[in-house]
Amino acid sequence: MKMPELTPCERIDGGFQVKISMSFPLRWVNSYVLKGQDGFTIVDPGPRSTDTEEEWGHVFQELGMSFGDISDIVVTHHHPDHYGLAGWMQQQGQARVHMSARSHKEAMLMWGHPDSQADASMPMEQRLPSFFVHHGFPVDQVSALKLHMQQAHLQVNPQPDITVIPAGEDVRLEWGGRSWLPIETGGHAPGHVSLYEPNSGVILCGDAVLPRISPNISLLPGSDTQPLQSFLDGLQRLGELEVAWAYPGHRNPFGYFRERTQALLAHHEERLDKFHELIQPEGSTAYELCIAVFSDKLGIHQLRFAMSETLAHLVELVRRGRASINESNHIARFYPLHGK
Repeated sequence: MKMPELTPCERIDGGFQVKISMSFPLRWVNSYVLKGQDGFTIVDPGPRSTDTEEEWGHVFQELGMSFGDISDIVVTHHHPDHYGLAGWMQQQGQARVHMSARSHKEAMLMWGHPDSQADASMPMEQRLPSFFVHHGFPVDQVSALKLHMQQAHLQVNPQPDITVIPAGEDVRLEWGGRSWLPIETGGHAPGHVSLYEPNSGVILCGDAVLPRISPNISLLPGSDTQPLQSFLDGLQRLGELEVAWAYPGHRNPFGYFRERTQALLAHHEERLDKFHELIQPEGSTAYELCIAVFSDKLGIHQLRFAMSETLAHLVELVRRGRASINESNHIARFYPLHGK
């Protein structure tokens, strides 16, 4: 285990960017430590593992703090690399854990809870493989997908008790000595919350807008039925903000926030055109289109995201009248529509 990189946030007095390790190709997730009069606020503590627990121990030692000094933990969204350690940290020091109501609903859909009634008879590690197979996913890869989904549970337990972040344009939340406007968007994760400070133009944007890479947009059973539309709507909203400096969930802080929202909007329009071009007149499955765009050499983790992203774009093409879907057979097929 290497020591986590700890960097002062130039635009946030008393704030630190902490690079917490993760096993996925992104290598690290950005957590943020904000110092306020009533204690520290941690934004997105990272995935849970023995290594990340030890990494936070080093961070606490470096900053001269303990679990008891954490007053609040803010989770931008429910994905394990952001949400995972929240429950464990809460148990160590009794901090309040904040996330949006929709994000908490998604966490229960994905990860469940011993006290939850959220479709306990059909956990996501069973629902998602069945959903994928309906869209042409190879049956011989189902066991690997289920194992991958089950392993993700280890990164999110225990589940935290949640304080819901209220919605509304007049809401202001006092964390780390600053007054934040929570901005809820979807697409990458329903209920994703970015924290924006209008006076300084600083935004903690989680995975809503990332530099250099495009956030994954996934269609999942039981979740948002039009995730790409939600993501594009969110980019439009975020792009209207006066942002001077952005602190993202991955990669490094950046200043070209509005330009990045426009680039992501253009990227997805190009990707929609690409999928539309590849749909065959006799019909194509989502899996066929997935490997045509993303490769047939992906590991199971990347294949899961590529498959979900393919489906998100295909249902957007259907919504726009550029494709149709026939689900009358065991395997769903998409067909191109032209002139729209």
